[in-house]
Amino acid sequence: MRILPRRPFDPPGRRLRPLILACLSLAACSQPAGRNTLDYYFYYDPRSLDPALSTDVPTGEVVALLFDNLTQFDADGRLQPGLASRWEADPTGLTYTFHLRTTATFHDGRPVRAGDVRRSYLRALDPGARGGRAWPLFPVAGARAHAAGDTTVPVGIDTPDESTVVMRLEAPLNIFPKLLAMPVTAIVPAPTPPDFDQHPVGSGPWRFVSWAHDDALLFVRNERYWGGAPASDSLRIRIIPEALTQAAEYESGRLSVVEVPFGETQLWEARRPAELQRRSALRAFYIAINTTRGPLRDVRVRQALNHAVDVPTILANLAGGRGTLAAGSLPPGIAGYDSTRTRYSYDPDLARRLLVEAGYGGGVALQLWRSQRPEYARIAQAMQQDLAAVGVRVEIVERDASSARAAARKGETDLFLTDWYGDYPDAENFNYPLFYSGNRGPGGNLAFLADPALDSLILRARVTRDTVEKVRLDRRIDALVFETAPWIFCWFPVDMWAMQPDVVGWRIPAIFNGQRWLEAHRLP
Repeated sequence: MRILPRRPFDPPGRRLRPLILACLSLAACSQPAGRNTLDYYFYYDPRSLDPALSTDVPTGEVVALLFDNLTQFDADGRLQPGLASRWEADPTGLTYTFHLRTTATFHDGRPVRAGDVRRSYLRALDPGARGGRAWPLFPVAGARAHAAGDTTVPVGIDTPDESTVVMRLEAPLNIFPKLLAMPVTAIVPAPTPPDFDQHPVGSGPWRFVSWAHDDALLFVRNERYWGGAPASDSLRIRIIPEALTQAAEYESGRLSVVEVPFGETQLWEARRPAELQRRSALRAFYIAINTTRGPLRDVRVRQALNHAVDVPTILANLAGGRGTLAAGSLPPGIAGYDSTRTRYSYDPDLARRLLVEAGYGGGVALQLWRSQRPEYARIAQAMQQDLAAVGVRVEIVERDASSARAAARKGETDLFLTDWYGDYPDAENFNYPLFYSGNRGPGGNLAFLADPALDSLILRARVTRDTVEKVRLDRRIDALVFETAPWIFCWFPVDMWAMQPDVVGWRIPAIFNGQRWLEAHRLP
């Protein structure tokens, strides 16, 4: 994932359980929020409210409230028209034409025009921007060079009239419209004032009111929104870092929804089952196996590692059972996911036989790198014990997150315990960064996998304009990845949230910027 996640990972559940249990048992200690106000929360303050500076999930979620994109995701991760009511690609797949709706206006009353789109994109690509991540625009001809500082290279964005935007790509890319739904590509009015990141003006369903840093943000509905005004009058987003406080505020009625920590799953299921929602996350939890190092070059050794680890028990005991066991790298909800594929079974005897066949009957010694996330310690120790039972001696190497990630990207790790969040809901966001040989190391391919047949399939899947063929290719890619075993395939986490009984119209979004709070409201 190239965007920082919404929340830090859970601490060990047993430390919070007595406290959260107490909070869930307390009578409400204050009045619930007003009937026309919804209350949400972030773990930490957004970095900015400016789309061009969007690098984290809180900023991305706020951008989805205040701004519009040419395209946008709904709560189920489906691509929908945004400011562009329709679009088409030419036969080469190199030119996309977007047709703007004529009824959209910014919050200050100015109409949204094609020139605003072009200026917004150039602004995001500005080499002087302060740390934004403009990669969704890099497929556009000249965009990458422009962002790198070569402003003499023309960027392939034209506006033949006020309601038409034509974009020329460096190479065909069938997912390009999905990239235009990312936060950094949201459309802003021009000119933008110097304090735009603190006092934003967009065209989205909510209007900005105030931001008290590290405390709360307040928005009111945009009565003139082209897609219809939100059902509630206002939306308040509070900054609440601690799970204990989040639970207490939800119990008191001062939060409309709350995320359930993995370690507290059974507690919430027992006490508030009717209020819970679940959705499989676009996230893969796995161990990257460096396919270039020693015995790990042999696919039989990598398959043996998969058979040696009792993933179902680890999921049940250490992650609250909140996950779908993985038989590939594509999570449920992604076109190309195959629910019928049989995963690697927990079979220590088969693991030993595979090691013998590969010439390692005497066992192997490996290092398993991990970050200092508390839950990673327990998972790594459980895997270490399982692997020892088949003769694989594992040394656990703990480093801070940036050091562990840097070592994995340099190819210095045998095994690396990690995860991958989807930035956008498409198999390409897993297949291309994680397994294409050109992305080995820093690009995301931490297994350093290099398979010409796989590369060919991945590239074909990125350019085909036949949606049925794309799904077929993505499923074939996933099957080949599974057989090649560049990972110890673990699970796809399942998100769980609680929603107040008097709140309707809200669902866990499939993608982080897919919930715009349009239909959510409190019952009278």
